[in-house]
Amino acid sequence: MEAQKKISVMNVLSEGISLGMKNSVSLLVATVLWIVTIWIPYLNVGTTIAMTTIPIELSKGKVISPVFIFDSKYRKFMGEYFTLLGLMAMAIIPAFFFMVIPAIVISIGWSLAIYILLDKGVAPGEAMVQSNKATYGYKWTIFGVQFVLGLIYGILSAIFGLIPILGVLLMLCLVIAYVIISMGCTAVIYRNLVIEESPAEPQTEDTQVQE
Repeated sequence: MEAQKKISVMNVLSEGISLGMKNSVSLLVATVLWIVTIWIPYLNVGTTIAMTTIPIELSKGKVISPVFIFDSKYRKFMGEYFTLLGLMAMAIIPAFFFMVIPAIVISIGWSLAIYILLDKGVAPGEAMVQSNKATYGYKWTIFGVQFVLGLIYGILSAIFGLIPILGVLLMLCLVIAYVIISMGCTAVIYRNLVIEESPAEPQTEDTQVQE
């Protein structure tokens, strides 16, 4: 029987908000550490890749440690990381010339590729293939999550823009909240479509006999 992959716009948003807010302090500290060290050559590549993996860490359901971005293991993915970004750009950019929609579909289909690459250590091309398979049948849901978050952000930013002085502070808080919640939602999507859908280990003969 085929395993079910169940995500909806509402459950992704509700879980994503909860997950993001639970890690809000850690995410803010990690961002500050990343900004402070971004000028250091070589180290900055590792910390940038680590920042990219935040949804992977969030998907584990634990409160992350902000200093994880300095782990040297992330620098070993430099070649694969930039190769994957290059491959996706070469396909997505030309697709924009075909009335934009194909580019959006491709972007959503490959939206989990970077996490699969860094989490599973597969080749860039294989990460793109796995991402496309994982998001099959759920592109509208993923788009819906992005649309709702973008719509709320747009409405609130328009309102805050009308408020003098205090509006600037509110806009800053809105941007931070948007990024944190977006990461939380991505973590929920990744957990449900990739981690929980990983093939189970094959059963041994003894296990089959017991069943």
